[in-house]
Amino acid sequence: MVSALGVAVVGFGWMGRVHTQAYLRLPHHFPGLSLRPRLVAVADEVPGRAEEAAARYGFATAARDWREIAADPRVGAVSIAAPNHLHREIGTAMAEAGKHIWIEKPVGLTAEDARAVAGAAAGAGVQGTVGFNYRNAPAVAAARELIAAGEIGAVTHVRIRLFSDYAAHPESALTWRYERERGGSGVLGDLASHGVDLARFLLGEIESLAADTARFVPRRARPTGATAGHARAAGGELGPVENEDYVSCLLRFSSGARGVLEACRVSVGEQNNYGFEIHGTKGAVFWDFRRMGELGVSRGTAYQDQSVTTVFVGPGHGEYAAFQPGSANSMGYDDLKVIEAYHFLRSIEEGSAYGATLEDAVRSAAALDAMARSAERGTWASPA
Repeated sequence: MVSALGVAVVGFGWMGRVHTQAYLRLPHHFPGLSLRPRLVAVADEVPGRAEEAAARYGFATAARDWREIAADPRVGAVSIAAPNHLHREIGTAMAEAGKHIWIEKPVGLTAEDARAVAGAAAGAGVQGTVGFNYRNAPAVAAARELIAAGEIGAVTHVRIRLFSDYAAHPESALTWRYERERGGSGVLGDLASHGVDLARFLLGEIESLAADTARFVPRRARPTGATAGHARAAGGELGPVENEDYVSCLLRFSSGARGVLEACRVSVGEQNNYGFEIHGTKGAVFWDFRRMGELGVSRGTAYQDQSVTTVFVGPGHGEYAAFQPGSANSMGYDDLKVIEAYHFLRSIEEGSAYGATLEDAVRSAAALDAMARSAERGTWASPA
């Protein structure tokens, strides 16, 4: 029996739109779900933005204050796509109001923030899904199965990269993303959080780490009005960039494997160059987000001069079959968020967690905090 679930979106920048579109597409890709999302309310503090979203996507109600959504009995689940510094306040309030939450990473500015949201959700008995979307790529799911099956032997070392140019332009506006109080640790929370989640998803827990960080663009122009995405602000008053542009980190896993995680938001010439190379005692596996449906695999008994084969993922790998009927048909970023929405509603429907959870957010945030401590002190640190 199909039933409607009233959903709301808080924060309607780019990510709020992505969540909304995922809700609208969900019944088409996953018709077996008994819950069908119904767009009830949208909130954004920027004047006119919520009203525009309601007119465009069909939300029944538009609001400036997210507290109206917390008090709305029609809403059973909420997407939280507001700036990072609001995650804790909004996340805990929504959970305490009995609403399931789909919240974007990094779930606050610190591990303490993530723990507060996770604790509120657990106390209220609501489900929490987190926006670690790259683990939803069918090729990543295939890599995880391959590793777990011992196809590349015992994992010895991994390199995870997340290079982007979204902040490379010197005229990028000095938005909340570059402020310590509102944007937290910069590229650590924005990109390295995804890297930590991929590392844990594929290889297990991180035992200790050593990190180095840098700020390469020290000043940016303040915007004169509301911004969305990564806008420019040429000619505005200059202000200091307070958080990190770059992080490199050595990882030691509980399994004994070693790793390197590197993330940068000012990498000129890189357009979302995200991926990993994982090596084992018998083989290796490689993935590049820009070629999302391909997985490089080396396995066999040759060891030396062993070839690498390109595997095109297809039905049977992750949730690929919900989108395409045969291998080598392309998927995109927004498809990964549809999968995330599916995990969210399935968690609500069945009362058991699917996909990335609030506990995953806590573990990721603990690793990010450890990176910041390590970089400051020049020592190894533990995420525990």
